[in-house]
Amino acid sequence: MSKIKPKECQNVEFKSNWQDEYLKWICGFANAQGAVMYFGVNDKHEVVGLKNTKKLLEDIPNKIVNFMGLVVDVNLHEQEGQEYIEMVIEPSNVPISYKGKYYYRSGSTMQELNGPALTDFLMRKMNVTWDATSVPSATIKDIDRSAVKYFLDAAIDEGRINAAARKDSIEQLLRRLHLIDENSGLLTMAALLLFGKDVERWNMSVAFRIGRFGNSDADLILQDRIACPLILMPDKIIETLRTKYLVSPIHYEGMRRKEPLEIPEDGLREMICNSIVHKNYTGTFTQMRVFEDSITLWNDGTLPANYTVKTLFERHESRPRNKLIANVFYLAGFIEAWGRGYEKIREAFNAENLEMPMFEEVHGGVMATIKREKFLAIQKGLNVTKDVSSLSVIQLTERQKNICKLIKENPFVSGDQMSVALSVVPRTIWRDLAAMQKKGVLIREGNTNAGHWVIKTNLIHEH
Repeated sequence: MSKIKPKECQNVEFKSNWQDEYLKWICGFANAQGAVMYFGVNDKHEVVGLKNTKKLLEDIPNKIVNFMGLVVDVNLHEQEGQEYIEMVIEPSNVPISYKGKYYYRSGSTMQELNGPALTDFLMRKMNVTWDATSVPSATIKDIDRSAVKYFLDAAIDEGRINAAARKDSIEQLLRRLHLIDENSGLLTMAALLLFGKDVERWNMSVAFRIGRFGNSDADLILQDRIACPLILMPDKIIETLRTKYLVSPIHYEGMRRKEPLEIPEDGLREMICNSIVHKNYTGTFTQMRVFEDSITLWNDGTLPANYTVKTLFERHESRPRNKLIANVFYLAGFIEAWGRGYEKIREAFNAENLEMPMFEEVHGGVMATIKREKFLAIQKGLNVTKDVSSLSVIQLTERQKNICKLIKENPFVSGDQMSVALSVVPRTIWRDLAAMQKKGVLIREGNTNAGHWVIKTNLIHEH
Protein backbone atom coordinates (compact mmCIF):
# COMPACT_ATOMS: atom_id res chain seq x y z
CA MET A 1 0.00 0.00 0.00
CA SER A 2 1.38 3.41 -1.01
CA LYS A 3 2.21 6.10 1.55
CA ILE A 4 2.12 9.89 1.42
CA LYS A 5 4.61 12.38 2.73
CA PRO A 6 2.53 14.80 4.82
CA LYS A 7 3.12 18.54 4.84
CA GLU A 8 5.28 19.83 7.64
CA CYS A 9 2.96 21.25 10.28
CA GLN A 10 2.76 21.39 14.06
CA ASN A 11 -0.42 19.29 13.97
CA VAL A 12 -1.11 16.62 11.36
CA GLU A 13 -4.09 14.28 11.55
CA PHE A 14 -4.92 11.21 9.46
CA LYS A 15 -8.46 9.89 9.08
CA SER A 16 -9.42 6.84 7.04
CA ASN A 17 -12.79 8.37 6.14
CA TRP A 18 -14.89 11.49 6.55
CA GLN A 19 -17.43 11.95 9.34
CA ASP A 20 -19.33 15.09 10.27
CA GLU A 21 -17.95 14.55 13.79
CA TYR A 22 -14.64 15.87 12.46
CA LEU A 23 -16.15 19.35 12.16
CA LYS A 24 -15.44 19.65 15.92
CA TRP A 25 -11.80 18.85 15.18
CA ILE A 26 -11.64 21.53 12.51
CA CYS A 27 -13.12 24.02 14.98
CA GLY A 28 -10.58 22.99 17.65
CA PHE A 29 -7.62 23.27 15.29
CA ALA A 30 -8.74 26.70 14.05
CA ASN A 31 -8.98 27.90 17.66
CA ALA A 32 -5.50 26.54 18.42
CA GLN A 33 -2.45 26.40 16.15
CA GLY A 34 -4.07 25.17 12.93
CA ALA A 35 -3.43 21.78 11.31
CA VAL A 36 -3.29 19.71 8.15
CA MET A 37 -5.86 16.90 8.03
CA TYR A 38 -5.84 14.00 5.58
CA PHE A 39 -8.98 12.00 4.84
CA GLY A 40 -8.62 8.61 3.16
CA VAL A 41 -5.22 8.09 4.81
CA ASN A 42 -4.64 5.88 7.85
CA ASP A 43 -2.32 6.47 10.83
CA LYS A 44 0.53 4.73 9.03
CA HIS A 45 0.32 7.38 6.27
CA GLU A 46 -1.05 4.72 3.92
CA VAL A 47 -3.60 5.86 1.34
CA VAL A 48 -6.77 3.78 1.78
CA GLY A 49 -8.91 5.99 -0.47
CA LEU A 50 -12.29 7.75 -0.20
CA LYS A 51 -15.58 7.18 -1.96
CA ASN A 52 -17.75 9.97 -3.38
CA THR A 53 -14.85 12.45 -3.36
CA LYS A 54 -16.62 14.75 -5.81
CA LYS A 55 -19.57 15.14 -3.42
CA LEU A 56 -17.28 15.50 -0.41
CA LEU A 57 -15.37 18.31 -2.13
CA GLU A 58 -18.64 20.24 -2.26
CA ASP A 59 -20.17 19.20 1.06
CA ILE A 60 -17.19 19.62 3.39
CA PRO A 61 -16.30 23.26 2.53
CA ASN A 62 -20.01 24.20 2.59
CA LYS A 63 -20.51 22.69 6.06
CA ILE A 64 -17.40 24.41 7.39
CA VAL A 65 -18.57 27.78 6.08
CA ASN A 66 -22.19 27.32 7.20
CA PHE A 67 -21.43 26.07 10.72
CA MET A 68 -18.25 28.02 11.51
CA GLY A 69 -17.82 30.79 8.96
CA LEU A 70 -14.39 29.38 8.09
CA VAL A 71 -12.82 29.09 4.67
CA VAL A 72 -10.29 26.26 4.54
CA ASP A 73 -8.12 24.95 1.74
CA VAL A 74 -9.53 21.58 0.60
CA ASN A 75 -7.58 19.68 -2.07
CA LEU A 76 -8.16 16.38 -3.84
CA HIS A 77 -5.14 14.13 -4.45
CA GLU A 78 -4.72 10.77 -6.14
CA GLN A 79 -2.06 8.12 -5.60
CA GLU A 80 -1.96 4.76 -7.37
CA GLY A 81 -5.62 5.03 -8.25
CA GLN A 82 -6.73 5.95 -4.71
CA GLU A 83 -8.19 9.43 -4.03
CA TYR A 84 -7.74 11.25 -0.75
CA ILE A 85 -8.43 14.76 0.54
CA GLU A 86 -5.97 17.16 2.11
CA MET A 87 -7.36 19.97 4.25
CA VAL A 88 -5.22 22.89 5.45
CA ILE A 89 -6.69 24.65 8.51
CA GLU A 90 -5.12 27.98 9.39
CA PRO A 91 -5.27 29.26 12.99
CA SER A 92 -8.03 31.82 13.42
CA ASN A 93 -7.42 35.17 15.09
CA VAL A 94 -11.05 35.25 16.29
CA PRO A 95 -12.91 32.65 18.38
CA ILE A 96 -14.62 29.93 16.31
CA SER A 97 -17.67 27.98 17.52
CA TYR A 98 -19.40 24.91 16.13
CA LYS A 99 -23.15 24.65 16.85
CA GLY A 100 -22.72 27.18 19.66
CA LYS A 101 -19.86 25.32 21.34
CA TYR A 102 -16.17 26.13 21.42
CA TYR A 103 -13.51 23.48 20.93
CA TYR A 104 -9.76 23.68 21.38
CA ARG A 105 -6.99 21.29 20.43
CA SER A 106 -4.52 20.91 23.31
CA GLY A 107 -1.73 18.38 22.93
CA SER A 108 -3.33 15.22 21.61
CA THR A 109 -6.82 15.91 22.96
CA MET A 110 -9.80 17.89 21.68
CA GLN A 111 -11.43 19.84 24.50
CA GLU A 112 -14.83 21.48 24.72
CA LEU A 113 -14.33 24.78 26.53
CA ASN A 114 -16.66 25.78 29.36
CA GLY A 115 -16.72 28.12 32.34
CA PRO A 116 -13.46 29.89 33.26
CA ALA A 117 -11.54 28.08 30.52
CA LEU A 118 -13.93 29.46 27.90
CA THR A 119 -13.78 32.99 29.33
CA ASP A 120 -10.00 32.84 29.37
CA PHE A 121 -9.89 31.57 25.78
CA LEU A 122 -12.29 34.22 24.43
CA MET A 123 -10.34 37.05 26.04
CA ARG A 124 -7.03 35.69 24.81
CA LYS A 125 -8.35 35.42 21.26
CA MET A 126 -9.52 39.02 21.40
CA ASN A 127 -6.13 40.06 22.81
CA VAL A 128 -7.80 41.26 26.00
CA THR A 129 -6.71 40.22 29.48
CA TRP A 130 -9.27 39.85 32.24
CA ASP A 131 -7.51 42.35 34.47
CA ALA A 132 -7.95 45.05 31.80
CA THR A 133 -11.76 44.95 31.93
CA SER A 134 -13.29 48.17 33.25
CA VAL A 135 -15.61 48.39 36.27
CA PRO A 136 -18.39 51.00 35.89
CA SER A 137 -19.35 51.09 39.58
CA ALA A 138 -15.85 51.79 40.90
CA THR A 139 -14.32 55.21 41.69
CA ILE A 140 -11.01 56.56 42.96
CA LYS A 141 -12.53 56.45 46.47
CA ASP A 142 -12.28 52.65 46.27
CA ILE A 143 -8.47 52.85 46.08
CA ASP A 144 -6.39 52.35 49.23
CA ARG A 145 -3.84 55.18 49.46
CA SER A 146 -1.53 53.19 51.75
CA ALA A 147 -1.33 50.39 49.16
CA VAL A 148 -0.44 52.94 46.47
CA LYS A 149 2.23 54.43 48.73
CA TYR A 150 3.68 50.98 49.40
CA PHE A 151 3.95 50.38 45.65
CA LEU A 152 5.57 53.77 44.99
CA ASP A 153 8.15 53.24 47.74
CA ALA A 154 9.08 49.83 46.32
CA ALA A 155 9.16 50.93 42.66
CA ILE A 156 11.22 54.07 43.39
CA ASP A 157 13.61 52.06 45.56
CA GLU A 158 14.03 49.60 42.64
CA GLY A 159 14.75 52.52 40.30
CA ARG A 160 11.90 51.53 38.00
CA ILE A 161 9.82 54.65 38.65
CA ASN A 162 11.12 58.20 39.01
CA ALA A 163 10.82 59.73 42.49
CA ALA A 164 8.87 62.61 40.93
CA ALA A 165 5.89 60.24 40.72
CA ARG A 166 5.28 60.91 44.43
CA LYS A 167 3.82 64.27 43.40
CA ASP A 168 1.24 62.66 41.12
CA SER A 169 -2.35 62.24 42.18
CA ILE A 170 -3.64 58.69 42.49
CA GLU A 171 -5.58 59.14 39.25
CA GLN A 172 -2.47 60.36 37.41
CA LEU A 173 -0.44 57.41 38.67
CA LEU A 174 -3.13 54.88 37.72
CA ARG A 175 -3.31 56.37 34.23
CA ARG A 176 0.46 56.05 33.84
CA LEU A 177 0.18 52.42 34.87
CA HIS A 178 -2.63 51.92 32.31
CA LEU A 179 -4.97 50.98 35.14
CA ILE A 180 -7.65 53.40 33.92
CA ASP A 181 -9.36 52.60 30.63
CA GLU A 182 -8.35 55.30 28.12
CA ASN A 183 -11.69 55.28 26.29
CA SER A 184 -14.15 55.14 29.18
CA GLY A 185 -12.07 56.67 31.97
CA LEU A 186 -13.16 53.81 34.23
CA LEU A 187 -10.97 51.94 36.68
CA THR A 188 -9.81 48.53 35.50
CA MET A 189 -10.15 45.32 37.49
CA ALA A 190 -6.36 45.33 37.89
CA ALA A 191 -6.47 48.71 39.67
CA LEU A 192 -9.09 47.46 42.13
CA LEU A 193 -7.33 44.19 42.90
CA LEU A 194 -3.87 45.73 43.17
CA PHE A 195 -4.86 48.74 45.28
CA GLY A 196 -8.52 48.31 46.27
CA LYS A 197 -9.79 48.88 49.80
CA ASP A 198 -12.11 45.86 49.55
CA VAL A 199 -10.73 43.48 46.93
CA GLU A 200 -13.39 40.82 47.55
CA ARG A 201 -16.08 43.28 46.54
CA TRP A 202 -14.75 42.99 43.00
CA ASN A 203 -13.59 39.38 42.94
CA MET A 204 -14.52 36.67 45.44
CA SER A 205 -11.69 34.33 44.44
CA VAL A 206 -8.92 36.86 45.04
CA ALA A 207 -8.12 35.45 48.50
CA PHE A 208 -5.06 33.31 49.16
CA ARG A 209 -5.84 30.32 51.39
CA ILE A 210 -3.34 28.55 53.65
CA GLY A 211 -4.05 25.35 55.57
CA ARG A 212 -2.00 23.25 57.98
CA PHE A 213 -2.83 19.56 57.61
CA GLY A 214 -2.00 16.45 59.58
CA ASN A 215 -1.76 13.05 57.98
CA SER A 216 -4.17 13.74 55.12
CA ASP A 217 -6.14 16.43 53.28
CA ALA A 218 -9.06 15.61 55.58
CA ASP A 219 -7.04 16.41 58.70
CA LEU A 220 -7.18 20.22 58.76
CA ILE A 221 -5.51 21.64 61.86
CA LEU A 222 -5.27 25.36 61.11
CA GLN A 223 -6.26 27.70 58.30
CA ASP A 224 -5.95 31.32 57.20
CA ARG A 225 -7.52 33.33 54.42
CA ILE A 226 -5.59 36.36 53.17
CA ALA A 227 -7.62 38.93 51.24
CA CYS A 228 -5.90 42.28 50.76
CA PRO A 229 -4.64 44.48 47.91
CA LEU A 230 -2.50 42.26 45.69
CA ILE A 231 0.49 44.57 46.00
CA LEU A 232 0.54 43.81 49.74
CA MET A 233 -0.27 40.11 49.45
CA PRO A 234 3.25 38.59 49.09
CA ASP A 235 4.39 40.25 52.35
CA LYS A 236 1.17 39.26 54.14
CA ILE A 237 1.53 35.64 53.04
CA ILE A 238 5.21 35.41 54.07
CA GLU A 239 4.41 37.01 57.43
CA THR A 240 1.59 34.52 58.07
CA LEU A 241 3.75 31.57 57.08
CA ARG A 242 6.57 32.76 59.33
CA THR A 243 4.39 33.25 62.41
CA LYS A 244 2.05 30.25 62.11
CA TYR A 245 3.07 27.59 59.60
CA LEU A 246 6.80 27.32 58.97
CA VAL A 247 9.79 27.11 61.27
CA SER A 248 12.85 29.36 61.31
CA PRO A 249 15.90 27.37 62.45
CA ILE A 250 18.24 29.54 64.52
CA HIS A 251 21.90 29.85 63.61
CA TYR A 252 24.67 32.40 64.03
CA GLU A 253 26.84 34.16 61.50
CA GLY A 254 29.67 35.40 63.68
CA MET A 255 27.89 37.10 66.57
CA ARG A 256 24.70 37.75 64.61
CA ARG A 257 21.68 35.56 65.29
CA LYS A 258 19.85 34.47 62.11
CA GLU A 259 16.38 32.96 61.81
CA PRO A 260 15.70 32.37 58.09
CA LEU A 261 12.61 30.46 57.01
CA GLU A 262 13.01 26.73 56.49
CA ILE A 263 12.12 27.37 52.80
CA PRO A 264 14.43 29.80 50.87
CA GLU A 265 12.44 33.02 51.11
CA ASP A 266 13.52 34.38 47.71
CA GLY A 267 12.34 31.22 45.98
CA LEU A 268 9.14 31.02 48.02
CA ARG A 269 8.32 34.66 47.32
CA GLU A 270 8.92 34.11 43.59
CA MET A 271 6.44 31.23 43.58
CA ILE A 272 3.85 33.28 45.47
CA CYS A 273 4.22 36.23 43.07
CA ASN A 274 3.90 33.88 40.09
CA SER A 275 0.69 32.47 41.53
CA ILE A 276 -0.75 36.00 41.80
CA VAL A 277 0.35 37.20 38.36
CA HIS A 278 -0.65 34.04 36.45
CA LYS A 279 -3.83 33.21 38.36
CA ASN A 280 -7.13 32.80 36.51
CA TYR A 281 -9.26 35.19 38.56
CA THR A 282 -12.46 33.86 37.01
CA GLY A 283 -11.64 30.53 38.68
CA THR A 284 -11.15 29.65 42.34
CA PHE A 285 -8.85 30.51 45.24
CA THR A 286 -5.10 29.99 45.29
CA GLN A 287 -4.37 27.31 47.88
CA MET A 288 -1.29 26.49 49.93
CA ARG A 289 -1.35 23.25 51.93
CA VAL A 290 1.30 22.75 54.61
CA PHE A 291 1.89 19.12 55.54
CA GLU A 292 4.43 17.53 57.87
CA ASP A 293 6.79 16.63 55.03
CA SER A 294 5.85 18.97 52.18
CA ILE A 295 4.07 22.12 51.03
CA THR A 296 1.88 22.38 47.95
CA LEU A 297 0.98 25.64 46.22
CA TRP A 298 -1.76 25.48 43.59
CA ASN A 299 -3.22 28.32 41.55
CA ASP A 300 -6.04 28.16 39.02
CA GLY A 301 -5.02 28.63 35.40
CA THR A 302 -3.20 26.44 32.90
CA LEU A 303 0.15 27.27 31.30
CA PRO A 304 0.22 29.43 28.14
CA ALA A 305 -0.53 27.66 24.87
CA ASN A 306 2.37 25.41 23.75
CA TYR A 307 4.09 25.79 27.13
CA THR A 308 4.90 22.78 29.30
CA VAL A 309 6.47 22.53 32.73
CA LYS A 310 9.75 21.82 30.94
CA THR A 311 9.41 25.14 29.07
CA LEU A 312 9.45 27.01 32.38
CA PHE A 313 13.00 25.86 33.11
CA GLU A 314 14.30 26.73 29.66
CA ARG A 315 14.84 30.14 28.13
CA HIS A 316 11.34 31.39 27.35
CA GLU A 317 9.30 34.54 26.93
CA SER A 318 7.33 35.85 29.89
CA ARG A 319 3.63 35.50 29.03
CA PRO A 320 1.65 36.55 32.12
CA ARG A 321 -2.07 35.87 32.14
CA ASN A 322 -2.74 39.25 33.78
CA LYS A 323 -0.51 41.77 32.01
CA LEU A 324 -1.46 44.86 34.00
CA ILE A 325 -0.98 43.13 37.35
CA ALA A 326 2.32 41.70 36.11
CA ASN A 327 3.55 45.14 35.05
CA VAL A 328 2.91 46.61 38.49
CA PHE A 329 4.64 43.65 40.16
CA TYR A 330 7.60 44.14 37.82
CA LEU A 331 7.86 47.86 38.59
CA ALA A 332 7.75 47.07 42.31
CA GLY A 333 10.65 44.63 41.84
CA PHE A 334 8.57 41.57 42.73
CA ILE A 335 9.14 39.77 39.40
CA GLU A 336 11.37 40.05 36.35
CA ALA A 337 10.15 40.74 32.83
CA TRP A 338 12.31 38.15 31.07
CA GLY A 339 10.80 34.82 32.06
CA ARG A 340 13.56 34.17 34.63
CA GLY A 341 11.26 33.40 37.56
CA TYR A 342 11.84 29.66 37.60
CA GLU A 343 15.58 30.12 37.20
CA LYS A 344 15.52 32.36 40.28
CA ILE A 345 13.66 29.63 42.19
CA ARG A 346 16.29 27.10 41.13
CA GLU A 347 19.11 29.43 42.22
CA ALA A 348 17.50 30.04 45.63
CA PHE A 349 17.10 26.32 46.40
CA ASN A 350 20.51 25.37 45.00
CA ALA A 351 22.16 28.01 47.20
CA GLU A 352 20.90 26.13 50.27
CA ASN A 353 21.50 22.64 48.83
CA LEU A 354 17.78 21.89 48.87
CA GLU A 355 15.81 19.83 46.40
CA MET A 356 14.14 21.86 43.66
CA PRO A 357 10.34 22.08 43.97
CA MET A 358 8.34 19.90 41.59
CA PHE A 359 5.92 21.65 39.23
CA GLU A 360 3.01 20.03 37.39
CA GLU A 361 -0.27 20.89 35.71
CA VAL A 362 -3.16 19.41 37.70
CA HIS A 363 -6.90 20.11 37.99
CA GLY A 364 -6.81 23.00 35.55
CA GLY A 365 -3.99 24.79 37.31
CA VAL A 366 -0.29 24.68 38.16
CA MET A 367 0.95 23.11 41.41
CA ALA A 368 4.34 23.37 43.07
CA THR A 369 5.35 20.76 45.65
CA ILE A 370 8.13 21.73 48.06
CA LYS A 371 9.82 19.24 50.37
CA ARG A 372 10.25 20.43 53.97
CA GLU A 373 13.81 19.13 54.23
CA LYS A 374 14.93 21.45 57.02
CA PHE A 375 11.79 20.86 59.08
CA LEU A 376 12.21 17.09 58.77
CA ALA A 377 15.88 17.43 59.73
CA ILE A 378 14.88 19.35 62.86
CA GLN A 379 12.39 16.63 63.79
CA LYS A 380 15.13 14.01 63.47
CA GLY A 381 17.48 16.13 65.57
CA LEU A 382 19.88 16.79 62.69
CA ASN A 383 21.78 19.99 61.97
CA VAL A 384 20.19 21.95 59.14
CA THR A 385 23.25 24.13 58.53
CA LYS A 386 26.94 23.71 59.35
CA ASP A 387 26.91 26.35 62.08
CA VAL A 388 23.59 25.66 63.78
CA SER A 389 23.97 26.43 67.47
CA SER A 390 20.38 25.75 68.45
CA LEU A 391 17.67 23.60 66.97
CA SER A 392 15.11 25.04 69.39
CA VAL A 393 12.65 27.04 67.37
CA ILE A 394 9.62 27.56 69.60
CA GLN A 395 9.46 29.06 73.10
CA LEU A 396 6.67 27.92 75.46
CA THR A 397 5.38 29.63 78.58
CA GLU A 398 5.77 27.88 81.92
CA ARG A 399 2.10 26.91 81.93
CA GLN A 400 2.38 25.51 78.39
CA LYS A 401 5.41 23.46 79.49
CA ASN A 402 3.35 22.13 82.38
CA ILE A 403 0.58 21.23 79.93
CA CYS A 404 3.18 19.26 77.95
CA LYS A 405 4.19 17.38 81.12
CA LEU A 406 0.56 16.45 81.78
CA ILE A 407 0.15 15.23 78.21
CA LYS A 408 3.37 13.19 78.37
CA GLU A 409 2.01 11.49 81.50
CA ASN A 410 -1.41 10.93 79.92
CA PRO A 411 -2.00 11.76 76.19
CA PHE A 412 -5.75 11.32 76.78
CA VAL A 413 -5.92 13.98 79.50
CA SER A 414 -8.89 16.36 79.06
CA GLY A 415 -8.90 20.13 79.18
CA ASP A 416 -10.96 20.08 82.37
CA GLN A 417 -8.46 17.75 84.02
CA MET A 418 -5.61 20.08 83.02
CA SER A 419 -7.61 23.00 84.45
CA VAL A 420 -7.86 21.30 87.85
CA ALA A 421 -4.23 20.14 87.87
CA LEU A 422 -2.88 23.60 87.05
CA SER A 423 -5.45 25.59 89.07
CA VAL A 424 -6.64 27.77 86.18
CA VAL A 425 -10.02 28.18 84.51
CA PRO A 426 -10.75 25.87 81.51
CA ARG A 427 -10.90 28.84 79.15
CA THR A 428 -7.22 29.58 79.83
CA ILE A 429 -6.26 25.95 79.16
CA TRP A 430 -8.11 25.90 75.82
CA ARG A 431 -6.47 29.17 74.82
CA ASP A 432 -3.04 27.67 75.54
CA LEU A 433 -3.89 24.46 73.70
CA ALA A 434 -5.01 26.44 70.65
CA ALA A 435 -1.82 28.51 70.72
CA MET A 436 0.33 25.40 70.94
CA GLN A 437 -1.51 23.82 68.00
CA LYS A 438 -0.94 26.96 65.94
CA LYS A 439 2.77 26.74 66.74
CA GLY A 440 2.77 23.18 65.46
CA VAL A 441 4.12 21.64 68.67
CA LEU A 442 0.83 20.03 69.66
CA ILE A 443 -1.50 17.96 67.49
CA ARG A 444 -4.92 16.55 68.36
CA GLU A 445 -5.51 13.14 66.83
CA GLY A 446 -8.91 11.45 66.78
CA ASN A 447 -12.29 12.96 67.70
CA THR A 448 -13.24 15.11 70.66
CA ASN A 449 -14.33 12.23 72.92
CA ALA A 450 -11.82 9.51 72.00
CA GLY A 451 -8.90 11.58 70.76
CA HIS A 452 -5.46 12.12 72.27
CA TRP A 453 -2.67 14.67 72.17
CA VAL A 454 0.66 14.30 70.32
CA ILE A 455 3.62 16.54 71.20
CA LYS A 456 6.37 17.45 68.72
CA THR A 457 8.95 17.55 71.50
CA ASN A 458 11.98 18.41 69.36
CA LEU A 459 10.45 21.73 68.33
CA ILE A 460 10.23 22.99 71.91
CA HIS A 461 12.74 25.33 73.52
CA GLU A 462 13.55 23.72 76.88
CA HIS A 463 15.33 26.71 78.43
